[in-house]
Amino acid sequence: MKAVAPGTVIFHRHRGYGVITSVNLLTGWVSARFGSEIRTLDLNLSTDELQHADGEPIRFRRSPPDRMPHARLMGMVRELHRVGYQSLYLYSWPKPSGLHWRWHLFTGQRNWIERSWREGWYGSGADYNFNPILGWGDAPGATTQELASALAQFDPQGLAQALRRDEDHTAWFDAVCEALLPNYAYTLGWDYRDGPLPESLPVIPVRRNVPEYAGPPLPWPPGWTRLWSNGRKLQTEFIHPTRRKRSDTVK
Repeated sequence: MKAVAPGTVIFHRHRGYGVITSVNLLTGWVSARFGSEIRTLDLNLSTDELQHADGEPIRFRRSPPDRMPHARLMGMVRELHRVGYQSLYLYSWPKPSGLHWRWHLFTGQRNWIERSWREGWYGSGADYNFNPILGWGDAPGATTQELASALAQFDPQGLAQALRRDEDHTAWFDAVCEALLPNYAYTLGWDYRDGPLPESLPVIPVRRNVPEYAGPPLPWPPGWTRLWSNGRKLQTEFIHPTRRKRSDTVK
């Protein structure tokens, strides 16, 4: 089944050919513009019998879509680890609302607190719902290899910084991927105000209607517990890139 995203050309039996302008993957509603019309029309993928331009039907929720990209990101990072880019790390944490999870890729030294920020290397599941891309020239529904290739073309200098060995983290990450993919992802967004640090890694589903994770408990990443002192959290952990000073951003 082809991916649906803004820019997808569709066919409607009453209005003819049009172009999707926005998509909500959680609800199945899309906005589309037909012909020379200025205003957009809201349509439901479950009931309005939309088709791709080549006539292939668009069927919503035959398989529930990912509501966030974290599992796809984990698969890509795992693939890059296997070809030598072991100093590539994925950090994820919840937004204050708790409805969505942010993600951040970083390279170089494995420092979960002072992570390097590069444009296009971070995002949110809230944005992914409406535009299911990661932001570095990738296409909706891109495979793991295609995601990695797009990232390498988008920022070759940034990815080159990951071409170093980190065997402890690579082994941990591979084991976590083996246990969680394709339906689950991990989050590192624990806050000391929520209570003691959990003994095992928190797990989150990446789509609806997925049963609660029932696999083995997973350890925190290597070196994670050393970041904590007397049960208190370093406050810089939740600083978002848009709140940092320009001088703190790695170009």
